[in-house]
Amino acid sequence: MESETDEMRECLIDCLRPRLKELIVVDRVLDLIHFIENEQKERIRQKARNDGDISAADSLINAVVHKPHTPGWFAAFVDALNRGGCKFAADYMQLNLPTPEAEAENENCVRLIHLLIPSLADMVTEEVCTHCFSKKLLTEDERDRITAEIGNRGRRSGARELLRRIVKCPPGWYSTFLQVLKDTEHHVLYNELTGNEATGYTEHVCLMSALRRAEEVHSHVLKEYKQNSVYLKLQLTRSPEKEITLRDYQMEVAGPALEGKNIIVCLPTGSGKTRVAVYITKEHLDRRKAEGKPRKVIVLVNKVPLVEQHYSAEFLPFLKNKYKVERVSGDSQLKISFTEIVKKNDIIICTAQILENYLERANSGEDEDLTLIIIDECHHTQKGGVYNHIMMRYLKQKHKNKRLIKEQKEPVPLPQILGLTASPGVGGATKMEKAEEHILRICANLDASRIMTRSQEEFKKEQRKIIVSVEDRREDPFGDVIKKIMTAIHNHAELTPTCDLGSQNYEQWVVQKERQAAKDENQKVRVCAEHLRQYSESLNLSNTIRMQDAFSFLNKYYNEEMKKKTAPEEEHKIQITDTERFLFNLFEDNKKELETLAKNPEYENDSLSKLRTKILHEFSSRDEARGIIFIKTRRSAIALNQWIQENPKFADIEVKSAYVIGGGDQSVVKPMTSAEQKDVLKKFGNGQVNLLIATTVAEEGLDIPACNFVIRYGLVTNEIAMIQAQGRGRAEDSSYTLVEVKNSGVAEKECVNEYRKKMMNKAIQKIKSLNQAAYEKRITEFQIQAIMEEKVRMTKKKQKDIKNESPSNVKFSCRSCSEPICTGDDIQIIENMHRVNVTPQFRKLYIQRENTTLQERLLDYETNGFIACKNCGQRWGSMMMYKGIECPCLDVKNFVVNLNGKKISKCTKWNEVPIKFSAFDYAEHAINMTMSDNSDDDETM
Repeated sequence: MESETDEMRECLIDCLRPRLKELIVVDRVLDLIHFIENEQKERIRQKARNDGDISAADSLINAVVHKPHTPGWFAAFVDALNRGGCKFAADYMQLNLPTPEAEAENENCVRLIHLLIPSLADMVTEEVCTHCFSKKLLTEDERDRITAEIGNRGRRSGARELLRRIVKCPPGWYSTFLQVLKDTEHHVLYNELTGNEATGYTEHVCLMSALRRAEEVHSHVLKEYKQNSVYLKLQLTRSPEKEITLRDYQMEVAGPALEGKNIIVCLPTGSGKTRVAVYITKEHLDRRKAEGKPRKVIVLVNKVPLVEQHYSAEFLPFLKNKYKVERVSGDSQLKISFTEIVKKNDIIICTAQILENYLERANSGEDEDLTLIIIDECHHTQKGGVYNHIMMRYLKQKHKNKRLIKEQKEPVPLPQILGLTASPGVGGATKMEKAEEHILRICANLDASRIMTRSQEEFKKEQRKIIVSVEDRREDPFGDVIKKIMTAIHNHAELTPTCDLGSQNYEQWVVQKERQAAKDENQKVRVCAEHLRQYSESLNLSNTIRMQDAFSFLNKYYNEEMKKKTAPEEEHKIQITDTERFLFNLFEDNKKELETLAKNPEYENDSLSKLRTKILHEFSSRDEARGIIFIKTRRSAIALNQWIQENPKFADIEVKSAYVIGGGDQSVVKPMTSAEQKDVLKKFGNGQVNLLIATTVAEEGLDIPACNFVIRYGLVTNEIAMIQAQGRGRAEDSSYTLVEVKNSGVAEKECVNEYRKKMMNKAIQKIKSLNQAAYEKRITEFQIQAIMEEKVRMTKKKQKDIKNESPSNVKFSCRSCSEPICTGDDIQIIENMHRVNVTPQFRKLYIQRENTTLQERLLDYETNGFIACKNCGQRWGSMMMYKGIECPCLDVKNFVVNLNGKKISKCTKWNEVPIKFSAFDYAEHAINMTMSDNSDDDETM
């Protein structure tokens, strides 16, 4: 049925293609269509630049109808048209068609405008643009583009851009535009368009005569698609909304929520939790609509990609015809405020932080009219999390309402709460009572009247689970050389580690040593600890992937470190300490031996050979294998993907791999943007990629299509992550394999997680067996405790957040060489986010380097490169271009912060510095720069 519907939609688009090509504004719509790949988007943009909008629109339509289709593609296309200011095109797609008479009249108006462009281009474009925007003929973005066009190419060019935009509006735009010309006193142009006075009458008659002749040529378009049988079939279907049907177990778990109660739905990954949420949402909105009550649903997620996933695949297809659905995230292209989005839509899908920010503002007067809050992955509703902050407001109001009722006052209406999770976990509990307490606390935080699960006997059969043990290398000469180097560094810095080199405990020990040394200004220990971290990482890489990947990582690190010690200007020399020289020489002395050993396959780790065997088995024993390998670090995910792509054995059995890693910024490995993540997941969904190498970003929530094998390669976290990862293998006869890696201890951890999983299931059943009075008593106790703890926390936070320290009391020194850099007085803040130092004295302390990995354009600023200490080469931050002014933007983690003579060893975020920086005064700085430039000119003269 779905394929038939898609075929009908394709036919509709083809029937309407001539009209759509005229109505689509490519540059506005293209950015909003998530299922077209970035490379293809760039080709369409290039076509728009070279051949114009109509030709580019044709290419865009080809991309939209191209198979295979992603779920919700048609709705996403219509939504992009609506949000891209092409409402008339969207109306056609939804079969909201004008009458043939209105169509013909609109065509005449469009052609009349095109014929009169030479005259209309003489308008005062700025005034007309402003009035067109106020009359809603232009969107805010279109107005800004036209204004930019006027500034760049002049008024006539801006006028043509304006006319090109308004003729794509729905019928009725012409009379509005005439009124705009009248209001802006363009009487001559008004008369030319209306033929009201003799001056324009003759020309007007000629034009209308020409239009009538042209009308005969163009009228076939509407007739063709009106008479087309596919079109008539489509008109009957009216792009039907999908019907929501729940299985018996889904209806059972939804039961209490349909009665308006707060519940947690706990179902395994792939059991349709989100579909249950969609059904509950529809019933909630239908009921409240029938009762004439306010209705507003917010769906909260904890990852940006989940916003688009829930919107396109679940909520929009089922609810679009009856209710307004919108999504918002940090990646959103929407230009209006979240407050406006809440007002204009019935269902809003967003990241939790966006709602938290909205509720913060709501305390100062904005309405809170939410009637149902759905919290995805609700096991995160624990201390300190954003979900918990949102629910804490709810709990406080709930207990205030009890007081208001006692005082015979009207309580504040509270939204219904629906939590969704595959596993609440046990919170590290080792005893049943603690596991129960952990789950009850989550229930209390969500004010859940019940936790609803599928009965145990109905669970699908367990996956085949395999634990692959590995043997220690008989010889590990590569690792021995690394350890020899690390021992030499220990001796040089007089350090005595208390744990195995390369272990997780060792890495924690090294991090602590680096922080303490930075605080003590002990540069010998600090720089040695930094280098020891890299060697520890290379040991882990050699145990996980190939030795050559470990060597390549080390070699790249030392090349980068050497670059830091080379100033851009020849005359300037960066200081190299004796310890740094010792470390550089130590690597250089061992480099050749490491490189030679790395190329010898005889010494490769057994984990990699076991993984190779497992992948070959999965792809050769299945008709259509599709799998995910979960791995610990971003660097190892990239390296593993490279190893697979370079191995001819995998190519022979058609293994097509790609990696997906997190989007958070890291200095060493370039993060993936959400668009890049979507692109890889889309390819995995349609089969272009059949083996995904992923960090934990793909474990939770993301709707990765059913795959038939999952491998956790040297990675085990907790029982929640284990359950989530197992749930990725949704196909029949799927397997779950754990491959041991040296120093990871995964086999032991997996046994612990299996024990915790069983404990969790028993604890849930025990909680479900409690009588309601006993359950509610415990929930109330936990809620009151949580409110009291929150009060204490907020009091401490307020004391910590009081930024009444004088900026002059805070001093910053270079983390590497301890040279004093500046005080808090020298630092200003841009857009309440970026801390910059634009003082002349600071300019003398740094060198500027090009940042080849990041060229990021954001609103009014862009990062062009980074700044580093002129003395030692330590990176300090980035060079930002803000409204045409270069501003050195500082990253606090690169400095040692001294507050009133006391050093803060661990300071990774600016909000940990207890002072309020003054706002950056753009105008004042620009004037000072101009005066300085003039002074330089005078000197030259």
